[in-house]
Amino acid sequence: MLDLFILESCPYCRKVTDFLDDAGVKYNKIDITDKASEEALIQMGGKRQVPFLVDKDRNIQMYESNDIIEYIKTII
Repeated sequence: MLDLFILESCPYCRKVTDFLDDAGVKYNKIDITDKASEEALIQMGGKRQVPFLVDKDRNIQMYESNDIIEYIKTII
């Protein structure tokens, strides 16, 4: 399962979530306005930047909306 750390107000996050939704990809949306989610993001990725994708099945973590979308295209 994919985890996507986002901020609802972030246009880059919306770009990724729109792509995932349009492609019918199932994922967990994790909003970092929740303090625990923000801390988890920083612990995993090293910085407070969204969107941040975590693919636990393939041991992949990445920032940058375009990179995330290109990666998703390779696994769907």
